[in-house]
Amino acid sequence: MESQNIRPGHLTAHQTARVLGITLGGVRLLVHRGQLARAGGTARQPWYAAEAVAALAANRAARKAA
Repeated sequence: MESQNIRPGHLTAHQTARVLGITLGGVRLLVHRGQLARAGGTARQPWYAAEAVAALAANRAARKAA
């Protein structure tokens, strides 16, 4: 699924899961909870803003360290 052409500054669901260290189900759960918003793509292959994913990853890392 990584072969799709996405806009610069966006990540696929697989890339997002890899950055956050979670599963695809975890990514869907973050979207459902409102902690991460889709920024494009399709319903089956959503994209997420790289800045939003990086901010979420930093927030999760800070909470883990505390």
